[in-house]
Amino acid sequence: MAEDIVPDGPVLRAGRRERAIAQMDAHGLDVLVLGRQANVRYVTGAPQLWVAGTRPFAPICVLVRATGDIHLNSTWDEGIPEEIGHEHLYGLAWNPMTIIEVLKGIEGAADAKRVGTDAMSPSFARLLPMAFPRAEFVDAEVAMKAARRTKTAEEIEVLRGALAVAERGLAAAVSELAVGMTEQGLNGVLMEAMTAGGYSTSATQDGAWITSPEHAWRVGRRDRRIADGDLVAFAAGALADGYVGEVGRTWPVGGASDAPGVRALFRRSNALWERLVEVCRPGASAGGLLDAYDDAGEALPPIPVAHGLGLGFDPPVISPDLPRTVADERLDPGMVLAVSAYVWEPGVGAVFHRDAVLVGDDGPEVLTSSPAWAQAVSF
Repeated sequence: MAEDIVPDGPVLRAGRRERAIAQMDAHGLDVLVLGRQANVRYVTGAPQLWVAGTRPFAPICVLVRATGDIHLNSTWDEGIPEEIGHEHLYGLAWNPMTIIEVLKGIEGAADAKRVGTDAMSPSFARLLPMAFPRAEFVDAEVAMKAARRTKTAEEIEVLRGALAVAERGLAAAVSELAVGMTEQGLNGVLMEAMTAGGYSTSATQDGAWITSPEHAWRVGRRDRRIADGDLVAFAAGALADGYVGEVGRTWPVGGASDAPGVRALFRRSNALWERLVEVCRPGASAGGLLDAYDDAGEALPPIPVAHGLGLGFDPPVISPDLPRTVADERLDPGMVLAVSAYVWEPGVGAVFHRDAVLVGDDGPEVLTSSPAWAQAVSF
């Protein structure tokens, strides 16, 4: 029997909505018109379908600052919070003018002076002024990112649950690691374990791969067989209750565990990881995470060093490809980051390590606890 779809908890909903309205105040927004799924769920607390890739913009949710009223595009009431009444639900429509007529009827629409949207299409750029005739239209993503970048206590608890799902998938895949197993076979084990727990949407594409002795990042075939002496990286990511949890580990196979080069690589990974975690303190420059690589004598990886976790891929994104963005970023208490240590040695391979780190008021707290091979052996 399928479980009922329920909205996010009332305290979780109220805390997020309070932050969204505070950012509307800060940015002078009378109305929010949202189409991105993560933003819609943040404001409404109603579970949304996970949409891969891109899709045309549509006004899925409208939040009015003066009244706090929420209007939501939905043809059913399952999973809809009690504070969003039937009269504030509007159905799907092929004709965009049908939706515009709904928006016209929203209290405050006619007098709104400043409306924020998190996306736009050419057609709705022409049509939305019909619903909000006196309004200036601005980018609402700035306000939504500001609201979402730090987490409430209730959000952190939901994130812990998502991380636990990812860690169960990781543990299952590691338990099946053996010579002759394929990369896709291990990925299937990881996915199956998460699905068995009730969560069928992965937040990562490839869950397992052989790290290459010839290349600093994975290239070539995606379904190789594991051989004695390989290093195998795992990246587990789960979407659970709207939130994304991620964790990553690398394990040696067979004789690799005794190879001096492999052990040296894991020692370097441990040293780098300690530096990265130490940076995750309130007020620290996000650039300190990039500096940690330099301080450890490691090359910056071809992936972001850290990114925010939350309802999807939250800010900040700390990458060597975004130097100006990183230079302006500070770490705020309440941020949850997926922090990655990646070290590589030609002829040996790479060690990939990822954990979720909460920037707490008193310092960093690592929220994930999956065993790591480097912590299980004596060097």
